Amino acid sequence: MIYLHRLSLIILLTFLSFSNTKANLDDIYSEIALAIKSGNATEVAKYFSANVELTILDNEDLYSKAQAQLILKDFFEKYPPKAYKLIHQGSSTEGSKYAIGNYTTTNREFRTYFYIKQSGDKYFIQELRFEEEEE
Repeated sequence: MIYLHRLSLIILLTFLSFSNTKANLDDIYSEIALAIKSGNATEVAKYFSANVELTILDNEDLYSKAQAQLILKDFFEKYPPKAYKLIHQGSSTEGSKYAIGNYTTTNREFRTYFYIKQSGDKYFIQELRFEEEEE
């Protein structure tokens, strides 16, 4: 009887652990999307890893967290958001998580991609892309 009770407890804790990770990940997606939607580079940068691959239009490079934040701030000032919507979320075979969204300004549209990876119990953006949508 005690064995069954312990087994049930282990199964319950395992389930709660996985559902908490999923809820955590959904929160991360939402928080990043909200920061992009509001054009807040400081909030987006809170999720950057120490080095971030950042692509804005045709400029692509690996930047420190601080450099990437400044470049993103400049982008948001040049192209202030009118709307932002996540359209897809998924996982790669290597375990990276990603999201795709549409970023709309007054006169331009961009497709966004961000890739996040878990380190310990936290998630960090490893790559962020803003690519202009083709007409």
